[in-house]
Amino acid sequence: MIDDATVSKIFDAANILDVVSDFVALKKRGNNYFGCCPFHNEKTASFSVSPAKNIYYCFGCHKGGNSVNFIMEHENLPYYEALKYLANKFHIEVTETERTPEEQERHDDRESMIVLNEFAKNYFIRNMTETEEGRAIGYKYFKERGFNEETIKTYELGYSLSDRKAFTEFALKSGYQLKYLISTSNGQTNSGTGLTIKHDDGYTFDRFSGRVMFPIHSITGKVIGFGGRVLDARTKGVNVKYMNSPQSEIYDKSRSLYGIYQAKASIVKNDKCFLVEGYTDVLSMHQSGIENVVASNGTALTIEQIRLIKKFTNNITVLYDGDDAGIHAALRGIDMILAEGLNVKVLLLPDGEDPDSFARNHSSSELEAFIGANETDFVLFKTRLLLGDAGNDPIKKAELINDIVASIAAISDDIKRLLYVKECAKLMDIEEAVLKDATEKKISKITYQQLEAAQKERERERRQKEMAEQTPAQQSQTPEQRPILNEETALNNRVCELESELLKYLIQFGDKVLFEVKKENEPAEIVTVSQYILNELKINNIAFKIDACRKMLDIYISTAEHNTTPDDSLFTQCHDADVSSFAVKLLVSKNEVSKEFWDKRNRYVPPEQGHLKEMVDITLNHYKFEIAQQEIKNIGKIIAQLQTEPDNDEKIAEQLTKLGVFQRYIIKLGDSLGIVMPRK
Repeated sequence: MIDDATVSKIFDAANILDVVSDFVALKKRGNNYFGCCPFHNEKTASFSVSPAKNIYYCFGCHKGGNSVNFIMEHENLPYYEALKYLANKFHIEVTETERTPEEQERHDDRESMIVLNEFAKNYFIRNMTETEEGRAIGYKYFKERGFNEETIKTYELGYSLSDRKAFTEFALKSGYQLKYLISTSNGQTNSGTGLTIKHDDGYTFDRFSGRVMFPIHSITGKVIGFGGRVLDARTKGVNVKYMNSPQSEIYDKSRSLYGIYQAKASIVKNDKCFLVEGYTDVLSMHQSGIENVVASNGTALTIEQIRLIKKFTNNITVLYDGDDAGIHAALRGIDMILAEGLNVKVLLLPDGEDPDSFARNHSSSELEAFIGANETDFVLFKTRLLLGDAGNDPIKKAELINDIVASIAAISDDIKRLLYVKECAKLMDIEEAVLKDATEKKISKITYQQLEAAQKERERERRQKEMAEQTPAQQSQTPEQRPILNEETALNNRVCELESELLKYLIQFGDKVLFEVKKENEPAEIVTVSQYILNELKINNIAFKIDACRKMLDIYISTAEHNTTPDDSLFTQCHDADVSSFAVKLLVSKNEVSKEFWDKRNRYVPPEQGHLKEMVDITLNHYKFEIAQQEIKNIGKIIAQLQTEPDNDEKIAEQLTKLGVFQRYIIKLGDSLGIVMPRK
């Protein structure tokens, strides 16, 4: 097996556009890319790739899934081998092991930490909206900074009470274990969320007490960590106003970007990402209409963060303060962006301004106009800046040339690199041939280092292979073709269709209010789509029959139990290949009512939310009708079997009574659906 951490790395790294482009010629159309489907013959491109959702789907043959599904289907590989294929493509080291009890515990720990962070996020939100202290301090701070309700809700901002034990005690009373609250080192990484700090004497207290809270989300929307800003008198003399969650099994600040979950769709739409430094920079720019913005969590830019952005665009604009510190900060790490093949521009704000203040003090149109007029190509910006610093000093000018050469050499595109050589030679007043020669020497040195690293990697793989041959090789998963929804062929197709339709309602409208139950002398109780459907299934003792639907429902229920609305990516990027493939087919057009579904029933119901109750009831009743028919068939088989054996009169009578109940039930359902059933 491949351990969960590595599988997660593979899923995170496997950009669907990069994967599919190896096999299919794609052209951009709107936010997506289209090409001819590799799975069936077609002349019109109906094969769609969505970078924002990290999925593919063919509107012709209806195959769909994530990057792993695509490789399984296209290369005819089992799940395990597809993971290894992608790991090799994206240079991720894979160690093949069986899951030990310790690894299983580690897996369980990661899941528990995610659940705890979700609990903490909701706790901090309630503090800010429902407590006097939270409204007077936390909510007031965000409003004074100019953030509106939509921004506060979008980024799930909150507040941690000043009582230093409030959260820890509440979490423990709610059943969460202390080992997940505190942060302890196991030698390589930290286990536990670090929401609680524990002293050597056993005293525990909240890490973030008295701070406004900024949840940090993964690319799929899971809360992996927090940032907290202190507000009260402790600000005086405090060196670090902002505090982040410690490194852990689920949070690595060098691999995460603040706001990436909220920004990813806009990044794809605009084919550009704005990179800033702080939380409030992101919030202010988003609120001003620039939604394709992320922050580096206050750390120096890393390769992993750049690759995270590259999943959605090849264009980055880095925003920094207009002072000297901001200018030099703009130079650090930019060569890494160029080396990754991205186009990078720099936008320096007026002196004394940062992205937060500038966005707050200017309208959306003014901000967009300023960006359009002032963002500058990085290499040219750097050349002009260093040229001004060097003046007429030949030594400084030589250093400048070497610095510029390093940046140009990092550019992977040959044509683009030559254009930079020509332009920079003019700016620095040196011969183009000299700059070109220096750049080629630098590239040769880089290439040699890469070849050397590749040779070492091949040698390591050779040694691993030799060692493996000396011991009995562990058998991998059986290489049979993946069994996609075998149960679909054994069960009535209508059951699959109806379960799929119910899942669509849950995922698309789960948190919408369906109706209110009014009680005398009591506030009205609201019932959501999710509560209604799940309760109907429960009281009728119905379990989903289709394997993939049942798994999706289990995931939905597990997530909803923690007061979280499941995101599409929770299903489409699921590590279970069958679930992710099925989820893509189910959700690719989830924003449209299944017209075919309603046409089959000679009934049209408009898709507006005002008709939700009617739509859900019709679907539920059709589903109950099909399940009841299945039960009647099963009872008939049981009776037939009992009649072949002696002395079964009592058992047959019992089954006949049960049959009568279902027959009356199905007649009642038929009446509500306009289906004429024979009366016996």
